[in-house]
Amino acid sequence: MKIDKSIFAALAWVSLAVLTVPDSAVAQDDGDNVFAQYREMFGDDNPAELIELQGEDLWSQVRGPKKASLEKCDLGLGPGKLDGAYAQLPRYFADTKHVMDLETRLVYCMVTLQGFSEKDLVAKPFSGRGEQPSDLEALSAFIAGRSRGAPIKVSQSHAQERAAYERGKEFFYYRAGPHDFSCATCHSQSGKRIRLQALPNLTEAAEARKAYSTWPGYRISEGTVRTMEWRMGDCVRQQRLPELQFGSDIAIGLITYLGVMANGEPMNAPGLKR
Repeated sequence: MKIDKSIFAALAWVSLAVLTVPDSAVAQDDGDNVFAQYREMFGDDNPAELIELQGEDLWSQVRGPKKASLEKCDLGLGPGKLDGAYAQLPRYFADTKHVMDLETRLVYCMVTLQGFSEKDLVAKPFSGRGEQPSDLEALSAFIAGRSRGAPIKVSQSHAQERAAYERGKEFFYYRAGPHDFSCATCHSQSGKRIRLQALPNLTEAAEARKAYSTWPGYRISEGTVRTMEWRMGDCVRQQRLPELQFGSDIAIGLITYLGVMANGEPMNAPGLKR
């Protein structure tokens, strides 16, 4: 199914419109109340659904130098099996001998099955504001949607999976940069916020589950779907640390750590974010 560019222009307009916040709403105590109201306005609808359709088209579309689709891509449950696959990522893959999240696994499949250049794929994995979703963002939205309702089950059975968890946990508490920040600086206390954004306490299982289970998510303020890799990179940026490399051990480790913390929660992605 082809998605008309005008749809994404309309989504951008809607995103700007809903960000016109009444003064009375800002004055309320709940730091996330404004965006909770927007979520309530959307109800069961989520603009991410249109991006999911784009991802579905990309999944089955014959593309690349090898003129192939992604329908034989193995995300951990067997070639082409999508239902519940995202809820079990990151995981160890024997064919690469690495722990991979959804996005790095998709890049692997796009290289091996379709013949795309890995260098080109990771040069700009995320779209800019006002741009159409990147292929990785659209595919992530579609595949995550196929795990909706499935319990999160990030494995720790392989030694490399356990090592990834420990790496992610260590970095979560590692303080560095000009402000001596760590991930835990913002995400280790309940009831905190920054500007209008409530900050989940990711050291508490209940809050970690709620947060993790809704990524990737449609970001109202940016008018597009953002992925877990993007979320990790943006947190590192806000710590004023060097740019987080796409698919790096730190990125995969952080996602593994948070995923294990969220184990057991039904996946509810793509979510609706501020």
